[in-house]
Amino acid sequence: MRTTLFRGLSALALGAVLSATATAGAYPDKPITFVVPSAAGGSPDVLSRLITTQLARDTGATVVVENRPGAAGNIGIALVKRAAPDGYTVGYGNINTLAVNRSLFKRLPYDVDQDLTPVAHLFDLYNALIVPADSPIKSVQDLIDRARKEPGRLSYGASGVGTTGHMGGELFKSMAKVNVMFIPYNGGPAAIQDLLGGRLDYLFVNTSEATPLVKSGKVRAIGVSSLKRLALMPDVPTLDEAGLKGYETVAWGGVVAPKGTPADVVATLNAAIQKALQAPEVRTGLATLGAEPATGSPAEFKQLIDRETAKWQQIIDAAGIEKLD
Repeated sequence: MRTTLFRGLSALALGAVLSATATAGAYPDKPITFVVPSAAGGSPDVLSRLITTQLARDTGATVVVENRPGAAGNIGIALVKRAAPDGYTVGYGNINTLAVNRSLFKRLPYDVDQDLTPVAHLFDLYNALIVPADSPIKSVQDLIDRARKEPGRLSYGASGVGTTGHMGGELFKSMAKVNVMFIPYNGGPAAIQDLLGGRLDYLFVNTSEATPLVKSGKVRAIGVSSLKRLALMPDVPTLDEAGLKGYETVAWGGVVAPKGTPADVVATLNAAIQKALQAPEVRTGLATLGAEPATGSPAEFKQLIDRETAKWQQIIDAAGIEKLD
């Protein structure tokens, strides 16, 4: 009987040791997959790699970027949703996949609230309102005046339905109370070519794309979508300054994990990301691309997602934009 009891106690002790050993490894102790729901080489990919490279340096973990483009980012986010909630598969989520798409699509392969856990707000990007260099439009007020004088005649484009160029344009229409045509393009370069060719009157494009065009003298920037002037375009007024009080369009991005990821893992990852964002090379890289580093807790990122979801739902509904399949 004593032998049986001893064996039983030994088995319990061994089990406890094995359990403690299994949980002893501090997160992260194996490679992290970072899903980017867009093609390699685009802004989300370049910005994500800038941060994940620093994250790997700081934590000593291998961070593998996996590009999963398609369906306006929905494919990649659905992949994150299906991953094990252990912190070893996370993804890049932005204004489109976490806010705009919720009102733009008839159905999504994920539910932002039920399937995802916000981890960290990474950065903010802004758009510039540009017109051809030879345009008679010299200011935001000029654009508004002309649009009101010639309702339905002016046109703007964007690199697809639901992009920040499109949403920023719809916000402009709503706040300025103007009637202009929206023309969707399959990519930003085609829209820019039509602007330069005089087939469009104006565009909202990322400031990093607009800056070289402005410097080359091909276009004129008459406003930026931030609430304060940008270091990349210090001489260009904000649309808020130009009279559209409260106008702001932010192409923000962040990190999400599968729902059920342990709170301590989320907190650890958030802290590591905040540290990476302070690295000089990361801040320089972001600035070069026209992005500003963000800060904040997972809860604050969740609040941003909720605010932006409500904001763009209202704009989409008011504009009567047909929902996508």
